[in-house]
Amino acid sequence: MSDLSTIQLVEEVRAQFQAKFGSDPDVVVAAPGRVNLIGEHIDYCDGFVLPMAIDRYTVVAAKATEAETPGTAEFYSIDMDDTLSVPLEKIAKSEHGFWGNYVTGVLAGMADQGSEIPPLQAVTRSNVPIGGGLSSSASLEVAVSTMIEAITGTPIDPVTKGLVCQKAEHDFVGVPCGIMDQFASTLCQKDHVLLLDCQDQSFQQIPFTNPDVAVLIINSEVKHELSGGEYAQRRSSCEKALRLLESASFRDVTMDQVNAKRDSMDPVVFKRAKHVVGEIARTTDAAAALQADHWEKVGDLMYASHNSLRDDFEVSCKELDILVELASKTDGVIGSRMTGGGFGGCTVTLVERDKAASATESICSQYEQATGVKPTAFVTRPSQGAHRIA
Repeated sequence: MSDLSTIQLVEEVRAQFQAKFGSDPDVVVAAPGRVNLIGEHIDYCDGFVLPMAIDRYTVVAAKATEAETPGTAEFYSIDMDDTLSVPLEKIAKSEHGFWGNYVTGVLAGMADQGSEIPPLQAVTRSNVPIGGGLSSSASLEVAVSTMIEAITGTPIDPVTKGLVCQKAEHDFVGVPCGIMDQFASTLCQKDHVLLLDCQDQSFQQIPFTNPDVAVLIINSEVKHELSGGEYAQRRSSCEKALRLLESASFRDVTMDQVNAKRDSMDPVVFKRAKHVVGEIARTTDAAAALQADHWEKVGDLMYASHNSLRDDFEVSCKELDILVELASKTDGVIGSRMTGGGFGGCTVTLVERDKAASATESICSQYEQATGVKPTAFVTRPSQGAHRIA
């Protein structure tokens, strides 16, 4: 991950393309990472999520070559210092680890959609933090698909593009992710958050236009090794709860119904169901509060979300809890919570913009004193989703 700005990323990718291939690229595109303001661990339970694009991007510069088709697609990753050559006649899994399979999976998916991918040369670079739960992988996938759209001159429907990138991660990387990451990178708009319905894939752009509010992302710089299958266990518990509630979807379940079944549920299953039903309501309430410019309400819902993830879904950890606790006592902070899968990674915090710098310094210094770990942090506003730069 690079600390370069997006403008610097573009300049470096252009320069590296010229140095490596001896010409200028024909197209330059960018696709962002994302942070989820609220709606955690409910994308696979027919819930809602409320992500926004962050001002951290994967940039791809590319040019079609004169080679005969089908030829190869050659990608050079500045971050990995590695070159990937993909035979376009038969696109198969890569031996270049995860980054290569994100790329090849998207090429295969775009070809399946009818894109006639020419032989090409490409260079990639990213400043999306890796491993912090900010969707660096989705930003790479969406950047590659956006580059293919640009270089072929054949755009595809944005929802279809998100699904192509999700399928690439399923089939080529082996990660059974939901739709949020790819949809957010594809669909998010500047100064908006995306209210995404994971049941029917519909979405709504919610304005986030108040210039006095910013989003602070703090990476705890820890990732706890889990004892095995925690994600699968939680999905299984949610499915068991739904059966006991005799419902086809958590969208049809009320908290009264969950409480009425408490005595007949395993205590862990009850807590999982409680989180899911509560988080679905919190997410739609947060979207409504955003639209009404009720920031204190949004902040309260974020704290409630974190408490539920900590106590009922049990996916937080000591370090994330410390960051949220410190934020709650810091001047200018509106709300804070863990974001992403949990057990480490990042917190997302709403903060008054003129106090963002002092809040960042206060939280980070106290966190380092408490844990011995130096966090990383940056402030962002809701940014533009995938787009062509040149």
